[in-house]
Amino acid sequence: MTRTERRPGQVGDGEDPYATESFRARNAGVVTRVLAACVDLVVVVVATVLLDLTAAGVRFVWSPMTFRWPQPGVAVIGLVVTGLGVLYLSVAWATTGRSYGERLLGLQVLSSRHTRLGWMRAVLRAVTCVVLPVGLIWCAFSAQRRSLQDIVFRTVVVYDTEPHPPPG
Repeated sequence: MTRTERRPGQVGDGEDPYATESFRARNAGVVTRVLAACVDLVVVVVATVLLDLTAAGVRFVWSPMTFRWPQPGVAVIGLVVTGLGVLYLSVAWATTGRSYGERLLGLQVLSSRHTRLGWMRAVLRAVTCVVLPVGLIWCAFSAQRRSLQDIVFRTVVVYDTEPHPPPG
């Protein structure tokens, strides 16, 4: 085959290149999803540290003479990390379908019909992912590579085969 010849399904022969078998979205595996979750955990921890530094800066500017470094309890830190994690994942999944970790690893969270999640489903899925992260491990045993959260909320995490989707 020469360079000018094209196989069926290639761009330029009038067919949709994303309709071929090689371009169909495949469900992401456990390793890729765990790596994306680790990246997202780092993002949330960094955001929590920045929030703490901002709070300390505001306290210092407000009262520099009596400033003491904030020392929140474990419960407060846990609530802040949980809240930021839920907020971060909810906004990411409802708006773009992917968090920063999922974007780095080429993943996208979609409904079972391969459409973007609505706000309610994104928030509920985010709460369960943050509170029960061990549910992710189920995709290692599932034939469809679906976590417990995917099963409950009828979602899928797929490898993003089209990194720059067409507008509209």
